[in-house]
Amino acid sequence: MKLYDVVELREPRPSEQLSAGAVGSVVDVFDGSPPVYEVEFADTDGRTVAMVTLRADQVVQRDGHI
Repeated sequence: MKLYDVVELREPRPSEQLSAGAVGSVVDVFDGSPPVYEVEFADTDGRTVAMVTLRADQVVQRDGHI
């Protein structure tokens, strides 16, 4: 994955009030083994709801836009 890719959560994140299937955008990539991604989740008005650091196995990359 790379910056600005659209991703979908595979599993709920109750501590961030995000359900499985929530859609977000990759806003930072941390190289490492394995790499991790900072993903921003926003509401329909574009306000940030959560910023979460996730592994690749915790999200599914989606085609298209949020």
